[in-house]
Amino acid sequence: MTDAGEERSPGGMPALVRARVLVLSADALPRVSKLPPQLRKVAAFAPARRAKLGGSQIAAVLETDAEFREHVTTQIAVSMPVLVAAVTAGEAPEAADPVDVAALLWIARPEGWEASYDEAVQRLQEATPSRDVAEVERLQSKLETAEQANRGLRADHKAQAEQLKAENTSLRRKLGEARASLRAASSASEAARVEVEQARDRAEKSQVASEAEARRLRGQREELNEQLGAARRDARSGRDEATLRARLLLDTLLEAGQGLRRELALPAVTGSPGNRVEAEVALAGSRTPSSAGAFGPSSPVLLEQYLAMPRARLIIDGYNVSKAVWPESTLEAQRIRLLNGLGSLIARTGAETTVVFDAASASSRGVVNAPRGVKVLFSPEGVIADDVIRDLVDAEPEGRVVI
Repeated sequence: MTDAGEERSPGGMPALVRARVLVLSADALPRVSKLPPQLRKVAAFAPARRAKLGGSQIAAVLETDAEFREHVTTQIAVSMPVLVAAVTAGEAPEAADPVDVAALLWIARPEGWEASYDEAVQRLQEATPSRDVAEVERLQSKLETAEQANRGLRADHKAQAEQLKAENTSLRRKLGEARASLRAASSASEAARVEVEQARDRAEKSQVASEAEARRLRGQREELNEQLGAARRDARSGRDEATLRARLLLDTLLEAGQGLRRELALPAVTGSPGNRVEAEVALAGSRTPSSAGAFGPSSPVLLEQYLAMPRARLIIDGYNVSKAVWPESTLEAQRIRLLNGLGSLIARTGAETTVVFDAASASSRGVVNAPRGVKVLFSPEGVIADDVIRDLVDAEPEGRVVI
């Protein structure tokens, strides 16, 4: 038991109290706002290692730094508010653990704390035997649990060792097979290398022979080229001689014919063998060739001729044409078929084309997909297509071809 005059440092207090002081201080260390320099590195340790590795530094600072003890007490009060308040007020409950009470009294050090500290230490010493028995029982139970776990681990390790032995045997067997395969592959590789070297030697010899043969063939080609050139020169000389003889003969025949015409005084030939046939046909009558006169007004040939004229303008009354050709189809189908038929015609002739559909009695307009080069118009409501066509024709300059 200690009295007020005894050393109150952590080194002179009971081991349980010292350990509790260090644990409480180590837990609160990271939350202290102003740490002493020697404890900043300790605060970065893991919670379980602060008291173990930095216990001496924490104890030294607690002994000498009252401000640090005050900060630690404030942080401990956050997790143990009731007990800290009771201890600092000198009213520690009887049921409280004397180790916690002594540790808090030593850290907080309220007024008159020494007597309360000595009382808590006295209670701790009186309770030590029963605590030691309980601790021994706890340690024995823990030892039995550890031994049981150890037996289980030994069994597991034995099973793992057996498994590893089996795997090792299998790996040794596979290693032997792999080595045998490697030896076989090495033998095959060596044989292949020998074959490659032999093939390379044969290829080099063949290349030398080929080069010699190529040189021989080039010499023969040059010799044949010289012979061919000489033959061509001989042939050209013979051909020129034959051409000269034929030309002389032709000139002789021409001059003989001209002399014969002059001697006989022959007149120039007029007419042709077909004059008699043409005269007989003329007696039967003929017509003046005219596209307009030869074809009817609805002839496709006549339409093609008109559209082939420069800057031709084609205006079509859509329903007049479609209803005459496809009277059984709907108006939409008639429009589609008419426009599809115009596509190839306009692409071939290039004529500027406008198709007018009568929509005088309709309030809506159908959707059309006009081919390239074709404009599609619907007459306004209350206006027939004929009036629109008249306006289009009147707008054209006089002299332009309008169909």
